[in-house]
Amino acid sequence: MSEREIGHPSRRRVLTIATIVIMSLLFVRLYQLQLLYHGEFGKKSQENSVRSVVKDPIRGYIHDRHGSLVVDVGPFYTITLTPIEYDARNTPFLAQLLGLNESLLAERIAKASAYSRFVPTRIKRDLDYESLAAIQENLYLLPGIGFEVEMKRTYPTKARATHLLGYNREITEAQLGRVGDYYRLGNVIGAGGLESSYETILRGQKGFTFFAVNAKGQVLGPFEEGTHDIAAKDGFDLILNVDVGVQAFAESLMTNYRGALVAIDPSNGGILALVSKPDFDPSIFSGVTPADLWTELNSDSTKPLFNRATMTRYPPGSTFKMVLAAAALDEKVITEHTRIQCYGAYRFGDRVFKDMHAHGSVNVVEAIQRSCNVFFYQLIMKVGFDKWTEYGRKFGFGRASGIDIGEETSGLLPSTSYYDRVYGKGRWTQGYLVSLSTGQGEVGVSPLQMAVYAAAIANGGTIHQPHAVQYIRNKRLNRLETVEQRSNPTGISQHTMDLIREGMRRAVHDPRGTGYAARISGIVSAGKTGTAENPHGVDHAWYIGFAPFDDPKIAVAIMLENAGFGGAKAAPIAGLVMERYLYGELKRYVPPLAPRATKPADSTRAITQVRTD
Repeated sequence: MSEREIGHPSRRRVLTIATIVIMSLLFVRLYQLQLLYHGEFGKKSQENSVRSVVKDPIRGYIHDRHGSLVVDVGPFYTITLTPIEYDARNTPFLAQLLGLNESLLAERIAKASAYSRFVPTRIKRDLDYESLAAIQENLYLLPGIGFEVEMKRTYPTKARATHLLGYNREITEAQLGRVGDYYRLGNVIGAGGLESSYETILRGQKGFTFFAVNAKGQVLGPFEEGTHDIAAKDGFDLILNVDVGVQAFAESLMTNYRGALVAIDPSNGGILALVSKPDFDPSIFSGVTPADLWTELNSDSTKPLFNRATMTRYPPGSTFKMVLAAAALDEKVITEHTRIQCYGAYRFGDRVFKDMHAHGSVNVVEAIQRSCNVFFYQLIMKVGFDKWTEYGRKFGFGRASGIDIGEETSGLLPSTSYYDRVYGKGRWTQGYLVSLSTGQGEVGVSPLQMAVYAAAIANGGTIHQPHAVQYIRNKRLNRLETVEQRSNPTGISQHTMDLIREGMRRAVHDPRGTGYAARISGIVSAGKTGTAENPHGVDHAWYIGFAPFDDPKIAVAIMLENAGFGGAKAAPIAGLVMERYLYGELKRYVPPLAPRATKPADSTRAITQVRTD
């Protein structure tokens, strides 16, 4: 364009307007950059010049009721990788130093990069000293690689308490999206038991150390002399109701059995011991658990990961007879003087329900003592289905107990509406009640529920919410905080409870009683045996009891899968556990128990012929 053309007045106006528009746009953009987006760009600039390093807190300790350390923490070394500083060409060499498969290491590095290029991510935990020395020797050749000291769970006592305590394991990618932003790849998290249910109490609060870095990501030193650093706050400790000596002793008695034992303080619901067998060593999860080991545990037919103390649902057998006795006495269907004749069998329609013995004329106390089936067969017909269900609920059956270790079954307490739903209204008969009267049929309970039931009988009729944790040690305020739990009266009369307790006392101390094998040297106790009929194999053995009789300090429920008669196998173990707790030792010589190898548990269904315990 010539100078003459530019000088034309109309063209000058167009050029002036265009210049003004362009300058206005530039001014607006400058305003956006300087004022509107100043915070955002300032933040990005600071992120590029400051790097934070997470400082994990020490997880809380776990102590038993006497102060013994049950779960400790010990140091181990972890290798970390910061993706932005790492040179992928070093992967073969790094894999060799760590003793890892190269493709597995590459996969972990890729996950670390996807998670964050700037945050150090754990790529190998629980490093042995030989590998650590090799890494330290070659660290100058491996930019982006570092190591840190972490703490892992250790177990200093003989007790495993696996299903009670739970364990720690490395968090999965799937979990990261569900548990909030506290965790990062490579962190551990509580899994099962108290470690899971008290996770936020035990884990503590993370700290952060800030470093200044240059444009290449190299650390220059502390950021602003560490004035912005945040100290980690260690997790709180748990003080349990559990007696670790009794726990270890109970575990030893149940070696090679499949089953569970729960011991409770009847005065408050505190868990004194909780055993589920088979179990596993919780320390195997403290570091990185090999995938093949996890697969092995999951595929094991004995189900060692399954908590039999809280999750099984078996018929309770004759241990459930006290529910029916309570209903009959409190509803005035019978009195303590009412006698029923037992000829060794009971006919209902065209079916005959047999007993193991002809007990003759018995009252309710004698029926509990000698476990007379015929007495209870006839009694449930007088009491009725609805009242039986009502009193079962009063004792806590058919609902979860609320124990603080998390997972538990509510069990199954049949009712009229349940049978109408399952079989159809009018399509079931009163014959179903005969099996229920002796704890057979569809009724299903856990050992935990049975321990709560035994404790309620022991204390005269109060259901205490079972709880393993007694106190939380608050390290911020330097004080012990009591773990609250609810208590509910059953509403059953004291007279009724006294009669039931007397029947259970005689069951243990009268030679004709079914629980005679549970006697404790020098202490009066009470109990009731039970056998859950198993049409697919050997029966399951039950025993519930408490001691001392006049001032109960411990209530116990034990279930042994495929172990046969409750009085022969379950009762002796329960008696020994109570004796060990009350005396602190055994007052008698006990020959080594020879537990039988058991088969995987079968389902148990209602049958028409049941045995006496």
